[in-house]
Amino acid sequence: MIQSMTGFGKVTAEHLSKKVTVEIKSLNSKQLDLSTRIPALYKEKEMPIRSMLLQELERGKVDFSIYIENIGKEAPTQINKDAISSYVQQLKDISESLGIDTPNNWHDLQALLRFPDVIKTEIPEMAEDEWNIVEETIHQAIKQLQAFRIQEGAMLQKLFEQKVNNIAALLKEIEIYEKERITKIKARILDNLEQITGIDYDKNRFEQEMIYYIEKLDINEEKNRLDNHLKYFLETMETGHGQGKKLGFIAQEMGREINTLGSKSNHAEMQKIVVKMKDELEQIKEQVLNVL
Repeated sequence: MIQSMTGFGKVTAEHLSKKVTVEIKSLNSKQLDLSTRIPALYKEKEMPIRSMLLQELERGKVDFSIYIENIGKEAPTQINKDAISSYVQQLKDISESLGIDTPNNWHDLQALLRFPDVIKTEIPEMAEDEWNIVEETIHQAIKQLQAFRIQEGAMLQKLFEQKVNNIAALLKEIEIYEKERITKIKARILDNLEQITGIDYDKNRFEQEMIYYIEKLDINEEKNRLDNHLKYFLETMETGHGQGKKLGFIAQEMGREINTLGSKSNHAEMQKIVVKMKDELEQIKEQVLNVL
């Protein structure tokens, strides 16, 4: 069963006065392209988090974020009352010593809050039990994303099966025109020869040349190889995981055989069928980029 690289997971947990939210988004990419937004409190755990994501997600353009929301009565940012009192007293002393009137806005809180060290933000240390909760939240978000990938992968697999079966059906249609094609080619060559007057030709040599020419236009090998590629594509989807690159390579080989069929066909109806096959294959190639 294949998986998509597209996924989303979001889980929230609470610890004491904090609400922690872990969010992971994933899109398609050739390798693991990881972007993280981690608060300073959990920065020391960035490497273990990256290692966890690398091991579990394998490939994709992944955006990982942790958000912290304070839900307690105490705010993490505090006003330093002692600092404000000190600034007010210093300003009063300076004004008295210089004989300057005390400006009214010295007592304006908005002005005082701009002074250094008036606002202090404390970064508490992370407790071990808190990290255990955060780590479990990350695991749950990864599981959500993986479930999303499996769901999207099932939809992709149905699409691929439909497109592969369509190409197989079109390949069968080609057989209808194969004998007619050879007969028409031979008749056209004979027609052209008859229009050339005054030239005698060796009929035995002509038959030999015709056999050689028709062998060059033979498409049995291309048909067999394409049929094998179609079967291999379906088999690969059912085995293991991380088949995206392999499916891409098989699709490329399918394209080569379809192109050769088109160049060898020499028949209007067969060329129309080849165009339809190319259209089905392009849809496979477009979506296979999303497969993990």
